[in-house]
Amino acid sequence: MSIAAAVLITAVGAILRYAVSDSVDGVNLETIGLILMIAGIVGLLITLAVEFSRRGRTDRHVEVVREERDPIEPRGRL
Repeated sequence: MSIAAAVLITAVGAILRYAVSDSVDGVNLETIGLILMIAGIVGLLITLAVEFSRRGRTDRHVEVVREERDPIEPRGRL
């Protein structure tokens, strides 16, 4: 799940929980909104944990070695 998807699910859940006043027979929209909010927050936490663990593995110190050459000096004999 991406960060955007997690935020979208959380926002839809908050809208269902706090902004919708209609009712559907046999369905409690406030409960569905709460479930979506929890799922979105959990998805966001998992996504962030995975991203930070990847970043820790790939950002290790890498030594860059550059060979400096004199631009006037020829590279080899002809």
